Amino acid sequence: MSSSYNHHLLLLLLLLCLIRSFSTELITAALCLPEESSALLQLKNGFSNSSSKLASWQLGSDCCLWDGVTCDPATGRVTALDLSGRSLSGGLDRSLFNLTSLTSLNLAYNLFRGIRLLDFPFSKLANLAVLNLSNAGFGGQIPAGIGRLEKLVSLDLSTLYLEELPNSTLKLHDPDLGTIIRNLSNLKELLLDGVNISADGYDWCRAVSASNPGLQFLSLMGCSLTGPLHSSLAGLRSLSKLRLDQNNLNSSLPEFFGNFSSLIVLRMSSCRLQGSIPQGIFRLRNLTVLDVSDNSMLSGRLPHFPEDSALESLVLFDTNLSGPLPPSIGNLKALSRLLLSRCSFSGSIPRSIANLTQLAHLDLSFNGFSGEIPPVRQWSKISEIILTSNNLTGPIPSSLGNEGLRNLTKIDMRNNSLSGSIPGSLFALPSLQLLQLSQNQFSAQLEEFSIASPSLNTVDLSNNKLQGSIPTSLIKLSGLKVLSLASNNFSGTLEIDRFQNLRNLSNLDLSNNMLSVRDGSNSSWYGSFPKISTLKLVSCNLEKIPAFLQSQDQISSLDLSNNRIPGAIPRWIWSIGNGNFNYLNLSFNLFTSVERPPPDLSNSSMMILDLHHNMLQGPIPLLPLNTIVLDYSQNNFTSSIPASFSTYLTYTILLSLSKNSLTGEIPFSICSAIYLQVLDLSDNNLSGSIPSCLMESSIELGVLNLRGNQFHGSIPENISELCALRTINLNQNQLEGKLPRSLANCYLLEVLDLGNNQFVDTFPYWLGNLSALRVLVLKSNRFYGAPVHLPGTKESNCTFLNLQIFDLSSNQFTGNLPENCFKNLKAMMFRSDDGLQTVEYGFLQFSKSSYYQNTVTIMSKGQSMTLLKVLTIFRAIDLSNNMFNGSIPEVIGELNLLCVLNFSHNSLIGEIPPQLGNMLQLESLDLSLNNLSGKIPQALASLTFLSFLNLSYNNLVGQIPQGPQFQTFSDTSFEGNKGLCGTPFLKQCGEETHSDSKLSSSESSTDLNWQCIIIGLGFGGGMALFVVPLMMWDKGKRWYNKHIDKMLWAIVPRLPCETCTNVKVGAEDVNYDTVEIEDEGRRFCLFCTQLELRSGQAIIHHVECSCHYRLADES
Repeated sequence: MSSSYNHHLLLLLLLLCLIRSFSTELITAALCLPEESSALLQLKNGFSNSSSKLASWQLGSDCCLWDGVTCDPATGRVTALDLSGRSLSGGLDRSLFNLTSLTSLNLAYNLFRGIRLLDFPFSKLANLAVLNLSNAGFGGQIPAGIGRLEKLVSLDLSTLYLEELPNSTLKLHDPDLGTIIRNLSNLKELLLDGVNISADGYDWCRAVSASNPGLQFLSLMGCSLTGPLHSSLAGLRSLSKLRLDQNNLNSSLPEFFGNFSSLIVLRMSSCRLQGSIPQGIFRLRNLTVLDVSDNSMLSGRLPHFPEDSALESLVLFDTNLSGPLPPSIGNLKALSRLLLSRCSFSGSIPRSIANLTQLAHLDLSFNGFSGEIPPVRQWSKISEIILTSNNLTGPIPSSLGNEGLRNLTKIDMRNNSLSGSIPGSLFALPSLQLLQLSQNQFSAQLEEFSIASPSLNTVDLSNNKLQGSIPTSLIKLSGLKVLSLASNNFSGTLEIDRFQNLRNLSNLDLSNNMLSVRDGSNSSWYGSFPKISTLKLVSCNLEKIPAFLQSQDQISSLDLSNNRIPGAIPRWIWSIGNGNFNYLNLSFNLFTSVERPPPDLSNSSMMILDLHHNMLQGPIPLLPLNTIVLDYSQNNFTSSIPASFSTYLTYTILLSLSKNSLTGEIPFSICSAIYLQVLDLSDNNLSGSIPSCLMESSIELGVLNLRGNQFHGSIPENISELCALRTINLNQNQLEGKLPRSLANCYLLEVLDLGNNQFVDTFPYWLGNLSALRVLVLKSNRFYGAPVHLPGTKESNCTFLNLQIFDLSSNQFTGNLPENCFKNLKAMMFRSDDGLQTVEYGFLQFSKSSYYQNTVTIMSKGQSMTLLKVLTIFRAIDLSNNMFNGSIPEVIGELNLLCVLNFSHNSLIGEIPPQLGNMLQLESLDLSLNNLSGKIPQALASLTFLSFLNLSYNNLVGQIPQGPQFQTFSDTSFEGNKGLCGTPFLKQCGEETHSDSKLSSSESSTDLNWQCIIIGLGFGGGMALFVVPLMMWDKGKRWYNKHIDKMLWAIVPRLPCETCTNVKVGAEDVNYDTVEIEDEGRRFCLFCTQLELRSGQAIIHHVECSCHYRLADES
């Protein structure tokens, strides 16, 4: 019985346990504290779009079952609330802070639009371990209450991705970062990306390391932090993720980063890092992500990579890392991203790179890699191969067309020196979308291919040497949107209807080949041609505008330039594109007129219209109202500019009417074109004065070119203080007067060309304060005085720091050369970083070709030369044809970047400074027609670029320097210097007489050689005793002549005299002597005279002649 009792008792206890367990489950399932449910519903009602976002939050239902809500199963209290990523907007009800049991609150990625966190009592949520308010639109100062949440393990207040929302930026100023995190000693994750902390390296580094030594994840991207990085960060030995991108740290990477053995992610892009990357960072065994990109001053070389490296992402683009890729790059077996673009790497791409079997993204563009591309057979996961702008050579590896590369979507190898043929297998890669092979050396014929990838949408093979006909298989790429075959050697006649089956085609460029593009044999296909947006048929031998364009209602860009299309521009061309036409280029054709009447284009979009270099004539056509670029230059327009023209310039940025035959004045109404930035009316027959409003009222105009007209008067006086002009070219007009001092208001001015006018003024030294000025041309005016500043004035800092062309030639300047001004020409001493850029004006920033190029005419190498593009590398000084005196300053030799130097036609004295030999870039040197003396410096022979030299008509002496470059100069370079000798003169230096050499010495020129003087006096006196009586005594004279004739006849044979011709004497020979002829018969042979017998007298004329004789009458 006892056993039976015990058995029943055990069953009873089990039943009670089951009942208790069941009742507990019933209580848990139904548990929801009413006050917390009410708080949540109030929170929902504060949102403006909660009905759909929080549909499960309904009155009467269990809040623990609501979406995003987690409760404690024991107490029923809400412990976690996750409303992230729901785009909630409106207000944040304070009832949220009644949920005091919350341990996790996540409101990230919502749209609260500037709600201030300071308005909420975060300190009431004392149990919070996780707080994530990132990118939710909160703004203002982070409240101190968050710093009292001592149980926090993870804090994320990032705002980095909500810059477009107003008032959505958080800041940590009062309290600052140190105050907020001082008591958060349990923090493992701190993410404050985008929060404005604005602290220096000492403060923020010490604040983080002192308060949170156990920190594992630190992310302070874009927090306005500065550096340098403080050594206190070395205490964060538990860090696994460190992100400091987009701060101006101006610091080197500390060596102790190489001791962070737990580090998995290191991201410090765009931090202005400098110095070299510590090698220890690359050896961190757990590091999977290293991104220090966009730090142009960060240098170093890639090390040997260990075989057990865990690197998955190596991002170093836009740094100054250099050297070769090590062969050990192949040890990075887990690497999926290798982004090294825009660095200074060189050498060949190692073949071991083929071992990176996990590689998905490869970008080695804009480096100096050379050699051939290694095979890529094992890259089964590769998605992008970008090798743009290197020095790669050889063919594309055949493995690149491997069928195994099924994930490859992008191949970009532009701007290399790749050669050979383009493999047809590339066009068959199943996932390939973009194939960019332009600007290489591919030649031969583009081969046909049998399989055409349906995903390929962009093919750019432009700027190669491909030849033959365009393959038919290209037309089978059904997904093609962009096709560019421009600038190759494709030939033959191409019917444009061949492309009608490419239904997705939107951009077609066949320009600059040897093709003859035709419209097709009939018009039936016009309506079925794909609706393209861009068509470029430049230099395609077109003889008419393709008629199929009339059916194109989506075209926005059309370039038919450089063809042979004659006649009138048809009226229908303005209507294509249904008002979306924004670019039309018909330049370099044979158009003579524009078909009238003009269409109604009032509703058309903004457009660029280029009709320059045609044969258009008559009045200026008034066409689109919304033109932003209008180029009618280099035509035959002969009218004046109509007063109503400005009506068509409402949105115009550039207007060029240059190189026509326009007459009349510029209408003042042109100033109503308020957006005009470039006005070029050069090389016409315009007259009148310059409208004052162009320079006194305009605040947008950047280029004013009125060169080569007949404008008169003066430059407008009151130039605006808001002047935006960067180019003023008034060369070759009839302007006069003084230069207005208000020109100094044009502080952006780069080019000022006032040459070939009639200005009368002193040197405008006050222009030296224009720091942007690069070109100053005042040639061929009547400027006078010394080109120096006035001492004691605010303009006395005559700097011209960036001046690179300085032309004061053909004026009336006097005095010494301006030595102080030469010392300030820093741009002629030090090379800037702009390299081979041009002095230009960009008027449309979105267009690569939208730059106005300045032209300047200078004297170089003895000839007038027009620079169509003023390279920033070109530098010239021309002070010729003035009245400068004094010596050439030695400081000129410091202008070592100067290309042209011309001091000719002045009155310079002294020696040529040997310092000119330091000007190693000098190409043209002209010092002719001065009074320079001394020897030519031997240092000039070292100027290897010197191709023109003129030292003629000075007082130079000595041997002409010998050297490879000097041997190329003819004697005209040195003529007019009697004291010069040696090549190229025939006169050799050894043939100089002692007297000549003595004359070059001031000492010998004053010493008298008395022995020579006495000998000379004795000889002269003896001759006088003999000659004077003969001149005065007639009988003695006859006696002398008779005996001298006999002596000459005995010495000189008769034959020569008998063969002399009878030379007649001209009447102009008025000097003669008369000699009476004696009776006896005799012969006359007068040497070096002419003889006339007249009335018994012999008339002897003193001119050079041949001798003759006459026999007297012997009968």
